[in-house]
Amino acid sequence: MTVSQTVEQTTAPRWRHFFRHALEMFVAMTVGLVLLAPVWVAALDRIGLSDSLTRPALDSLIAATDMAIAMTIWMLYRGHDRARVAEMAVAMYAPYLVLIVLHWLGFLSGEHVVMVGHGLMIPAIVVAMLAHWDEYPEHQLVWYTSDSVGHLR
Repeated sequence: MTVSQTVEQTTAPRWRHFFRHALEMFVAMTVGLVLLAPVWVAALDRIGLSDSLTRPALDSLIAATDMAIAMTIWMLYRGHDRARVAEMAVAMYAPYLVLIVLHWLGFLSGEHVVMVGHGLMIPAIVVAMLAHWDEYPEHQLVWYTSDSVGHLR
């Protein structure tokens, strides 16, 4: 069986690919939060540190880690290189790190670290994505077909 590559022109503009990627990232991050948060709770409870989740710095970093793990898995699956994955992870952690320092200095309450961090993470991720706007395909879609079977793979 031979496999050929067929390039087919589409009318999908670059912004559509950008928004699809953004949606995929936010879905992956949400899945990471939902699936991994209970693991942290169980692990910290097992070693007697369940009270540590009430600390905004740790809670924020755990949330960022949950989202970064899922986002990393998805981006690698979709074929993004490791540099782009690392940039996205930095965009996810950076708002929390700034807010944690502001909290430690007394300028921000603990409850605001988590909520504001989530709010700032979204524009940080969008900026990281916009920095590579030229990498989003404009009008090309690649289909892999089997010549002997004649259907899309």
